[in-house]
Amino acid sequence: MKIGMIQRNFVVGDYQGNVEKILSSVEKAKALGADLAVTSELSLCGYPPKDLLERDRFVSAGKAALEEVAQRASIHTIVGFVDHDPTRTVGRRIYNAAALVGGGKVVSIHHKALLPTYDVFDEHRHFEPALLADVVPVAVMGRRMGLSICEDIWNDPDFWKLRLYPLDPIATLVERGAEVLLNISASPFTMDKRTLRPRMLAAQARKHRRPLVFVNQVGGNDDLLFDGHSLAFDASGTIIARAREFEEDLVIVDLAQGTGAIRDLKDDTEAALDALVMGTRDYAHKCGFRSAVIGLSGGVDSALVASIAVRALGPKNVLGVSMPSRFSSQHSKDDAEELARHLGIAFETIPIEGPFSAFLDALAPAFKGTAPGVAEENIQARCRGVILMALSNKFGHLLLTTGNKSELAVGYCTLYGDMAGGLAVISDVPKTMVYRLARKVNEQAGRVVIPESTLTKPPSAELRPGQVDQDLLPPYDILDQVLELHVEEQLEAPDIVARGFDPSIVNDVLRMVRVNEYKRRQAAPGLKLTSKAFGPGRRMPIAQRWRGN
Repeated sequence: MKIGMIQRNFVVGDYQGNVEKILSSVEKAKALGADLAVTSELSLCGYPPKDLLERDRFVSAGKAALEEVAQRASIHTIVGFVDHDPTRTVGRRIYNAAALVGGGKVVSIHHKALLPTYDVFDEHRHFEPALLADVVPVAVMGRRMGLSICEDIWNDPDFWKLRLYPLDPIATLVERGAEVLLNISASPFTMDKRTLRPRMLAAQARKHRRPLVFVNQVGGNDDLLFDGHSLAFDASGTIIARAREFEEDLVIVDLAQGTGAIRDLKDDTEAALDALVMGTRDYAHKCGFRSAVIGLSGGVDSALVASIAVRALGPKNVLGVSMPSRFSSQHSKDDAEELARHLGIAFETIPIEGPFSAFLDALAPAFKGTAPGVAEENIQARCRGVILMALSNKFGHLLLTTGNKSELAVGYCTLYGDMAGGLAVISDVPKTMVYRLARKVNEQAGRVVIPESTLTKPPSAELRPGQVDQDLLPPYDILDQVLELHVEEQLEAPDIVARGFDPSIVNDVLRMVRVNEYKRRQAAPGLKLTSKAFGPGRRMPIAQRWRGN
């Protein structure tokens, strides 16, 4: 049997567009000799549909789309969709489902058994899980296929030290006669999954001595990035087919011969850069934007975001804006202009001295008798935010914010200032990683894109004379390690100090993380790269007194 692994970039709610993508790929798979075409999880409606699932018309439109695919598909095809049982009087009435269609009809329907409710997932909010009795293989061309959906394959007791569910749907499918394991997924990208997911899938194939085919969604939907990276394994757990990362693809795997195309993989830094480019492009285009505006400070963060925007949208569709103040250094202004020239983007300089002075004058009576401080510094950032939002409103640009994860974690950012915007491109990228990605931009270009002085000068917000980030923050190599332990590994201060870090630094950093939760709650959506990003997958109370000691 030959299986076509269809890896497409589906748009949430675009039923007709998704149907046409599926059918065009099915035809290509057939032309390449495939007997069965397999799409990703909820491919008909796009993933994640979130609370659209509460709308009856949304669900019923999916059933109509499934019927259309069934009637038009020229070979057997597996499609992800939302199944609906209006007769249920207990529990939820919809299921995360997969349908096998062929011969002009729906042959069989299979429901997802394990519904994740951790990190970014909230599937129990909407779906009813499959009953164990209904977890059965389906016959396709004489082969018994064990069809599962995403999370169903992430619960092997021999692979995971701690399991989240008592059931193992894959073992159940094998016990009930499955000869081939098929898993359709919308498994979001994180850096650690690049190696974790293939290891886990290989372990399943090897354990059950069955070929395994894993088809994953690709593309960006809001904050989530889907890397594709669909895979096929033989019964020994050896990879026999692999689709591209961060690109649509169609790969044919021949189970009888144990062969298929194996696409090349990039290194971690290249993969992260590709993920951010894909996420920026898809967020912009799926939301109806064709151009972006970015405030260029001459620093490394805005330089990286501008470079990503150019790759995502093209240089003709990116505007860089320098907004110097009385505290801006000449080298920062020069670096911003040089970056724009290297990228080939439009560039404007709009000084903020006028509005900044006007605000100071207006506030002088209220500020009388006080020394200049954070309030005056933040006025500058808010002047810039107003200018950038004005350009966004006037010309329809998507405003990309430039704050990184380190800054967002400790509140080294200004609400309604540099946090203003529609997408926080690097909000899940620690500062130390920002530098690695920036250098990768130059390496891939084979020339200087981001000026060397941008990469080597001390980071500074330039909101007062002689200011540098390390006036208030620990060195970024230390800060990022502490933040990773606290945010991603969820360790408290005593546990982090036990790893060898200065107690005063640890306590200061964790205090800053805690007191700035209210800022992050108001931040633009950000693209998720790590195992724990700020956003929907991290739900911390703002008003709380837990100190972890």
